Amino acid sequence: MVASKGTRDLKAEIRARIWRLLEERGVSKPPKPIYGRIPNFDGAELACERVSELPEFRRASVIKINPDSPQMRSRYIALLLGKIVIMPTPRLREGFLILDPRSIPRNRISEAATIRGSFIWGSKISIKEIPKVDLLIVGSVAVNTKGARIGKGGGYADLEYSILRELGLVDEDTPVITTVHDLQIIDQEIPMEKHDLPVDIIVTPMRIIRIERAYRKPKGIYWDRIDREKLKEIPILAEILRERTEQKRKT
Repeated sequence: MVASKGTRDLKAEIRARIWRLLEERGVSKPPKPIYGRIPNFDGAELACERVSELPEFRRASVIKINPDSPQMRSRYIALLLGKIVIMPTPRLREGFLILDPRSIPRNRISEAATIRGSFIWGSKISIKEIPKVDLLIVGSVAVNTKGARIGKGGGYADLEYSILRELGLVDEDTPVITTVHDLQIIDQEIPMEKHDLPVDIIVTPMRIIRIERAYRKPKGIYWDRIDREKLKEIPILAEILRERTEQKRKT
């Protein structure tokens, strides 16, 4: 099952509008072009610092944070505060990395928080080695105040959550936070399907918005959306499928 053409077209239109708006207002930051990316923006570091003040962040011992530039400060603060960071590799091609601050010299934490540095200081982990996750921080292209979210179009944040849910490492109540520029918050309905991940808290450089939940989170991996090509591109999916098949064979 795939998203309807109308849904895909509407989301594509919203993405294009937000990318253009950030550029026109002069608030976009490198890496550029921002088109096709989770956009970096003026105040991204401040938004991440505001996240670090939230009780959900303070309580969390293990935080899954996306690898994009606007959330790099969140990765840095989490490691600095002694929290374990689970970071998906780009496009999930190499699964997840675990960054354990106990294994990172303090003067290397800034490097470890970068995508390149995460491969130096982090370790690739199998599905059996991923710890329970207390909090997720995701990037977005656009969100609304109902918690509906649009990413850059690959569906990776949705799939990352679905994998963790499938493995029993997150549940419906595990908080999901996104950091965005205020211009990325739209007053418009965003179509949400069962595999789409909503957010619980939106944090900008200026505001913290707690969402009155309107959508359920994905209950796991929706295998009807996973084709052979996807299984080849994302080996962790094949790993989970093999594990599930083996469990069924034993029962």
